[in-house]
Amino acid sequence: MDWNPALYGAEAATLLALAGDGRRLMPLVSARSAEVTLAAGLRRPAREIFPDAMRPELALAGLWLYCGFFDESHAIAQDVHTADGSYWHAIQHRMEPDAWNAGYWFRRVGPHSVFAELHAVAEALGYTTGPRWDPLAFVEACTRAAPAEQFLLQQVQLAEWQLLFHYCAKAE
Repeated sequence: MDWNPALYGAEAATLLALAGDGRRLMPLVSARSAEVTLAAGLRRPAREIFPDAMRPELALAGLWLYCGFFDESHAIAQDVHTADGSYWHAIQHRMEPDAWNAGYWFRRVGPHSVFAELHAVAEALGYTTGPRWDPLAFVEACTRAAPAEQFLLQQVQLAEWQLLFHYCAKAE
């Protein structure tokens, strides 16, 4: 996927620019942000930041997560009872790290629209997953990652974030 923050509108692009432009690798284990200026920019209605998005509240959950605000992201995702909400919820628990809870939420996701492209990107990066994307195997890989594996897993995690964010934030 060609990543372009401008696709999601000026508000979202501005907020992404403050936090690595959607290209910064995120830690496998969630780091908590204390960036007050960024948090203030995110504390707005989802439709204000993502006026044309298909799933603005979940795009906002993804943006909170990317920016390191786990609790705010979690509060949104856990209240959206769809496969997409469960997907963000699963990622949050994988990064917590809480492998059991992440597995529970990934099982609720079922097959997701981004899995095929994520599988292709992961394999191109050198992370092999078998014949299709296996989110439970990725949870396990992240949980047991040796230092030498972390960079690759972070690259895959970023691709996953970009794909799911795009899926939620793209125009209706």
